[in-house]
Formats: sequence, structure tokens, C-alpha cells
Amino acid sequence: MPVAEFERHVFGACLVNDWSARDIQAFETVPLGPFLGKAFATSVSPWVVPLDALRAARTAPPPRDVEPPPYLREDADPWGLDLSLTVSINGSPVSRPPFATMYWTPAQLLAQLTCGGAPVRTGDLFASGTVSGPARDQLGCLLELTSNGAEPIVLADGSRRAFLADDDEVAIAATAPGPGGEVISFGEVRGRVIPRPP
Repeated sequence: MPVAEFERHVFGACLVNDWSARDIQAFETVPLGPFLGKAFATSVSPWVVPLDALRAARTAPPPRDVEPPPYLREDADPWGLDLSLTVSINGSPVSRPPFATMYWTPAQLLAQLTCGGAPVRTGDLFASGTVSGPARDQLGCLLELTSNGAEPIVLADGSRRAFLADDDEVAIAATAPGPGGEVISFGEVRGRVIPRPP
């Protein structure tokens, strides 16, 4: 899927939480890389924001430190999206990652996905992966936020988390600038850790 054809094939954007079983993923990462730890669960927000509604949210991608290969080069107005995300655990905001700092644009992500032969069909969903910014309060996953569990975060109720616990609820919300100074809401993607039955 050439980068120039992205808007002919993508209707809109939504929020995705690609849950990970981090203890399993941490075990698998050395030496193999994530495998079963990423086959845990996926949650999707309830609606899709059309790309046409996000024109005011388009922003130039950050500077690149490597020249992309020819099939990933965007010659005409490359753009990412200026989305403000909030990640909360049990209603307590723990991170505000900026989507505008994502290294690759959505068009480049789709081109990379399809260059190896992955098919694209109507209704398909593809996601960016973890969104993290450069600051500590912009890290997009709990493993990063807690330095691999070594530095637990403190929630609003005073409880501490290095990893999610039974009954914890994670919510990711996002907004984008709209035309004329309006704010476009993406709603939330929300999920709860259900205790294993006895």
C-alpha cells in the first residue's frame, strides 16, 4: 500500500489498547522477543473518528534521524496526528502520552505492514503500537512507567502499582483539535482485569 494511497484506503481512527501479559512478555523478550505475552487481549473504543474530521489535527512528523527507504518516503506533506491521550488506572490519570511525537506516520505504518504481503480488506484494523513521549509522565505503558516494576506508581487513592491487580480498570481517552478551535473526542477504550475464577 504506497504511502500516497493511505487516504484512499483508511476511513478513520479509533483508540486501541493492545493489552500485554507483561510478566510473560518480560520473560520472552530476552532472547526471543514478545510472543505469547502479546496474545493476551485487545480492546477497541466504541466509535471511529473519520479522517476528514481530523484535518485540523494533522501535524508534521518529528525530525527523523535515519533516511527511510524509498517505499516509506512521503514526498507531499507528510502528517501525523496531534492527539492528546490520557491513560488512567481506576480513574487516576497516570500518563498523558502525545501521539504527535510518533516517529512514523500512519501512512508509513500501513505501507510497512503491507510491503511484506499482508492483505488489507474493508473493515480491517491496524494500530500504531505503544504511544510514549520523552517525559516520565508521557510513558505509554505500565512497564515503562514503573521502570520494569522497580518503581511503582501511586494512584489517587494512595495504592501503589508496579503491575495491574485484579479488578483494576484501565481507560485510555483522547482528544484532537478540530476546525475553528473545537475539540474532537475519541471517547474511551476501557477494560477491567477480572479475577480468575477459583
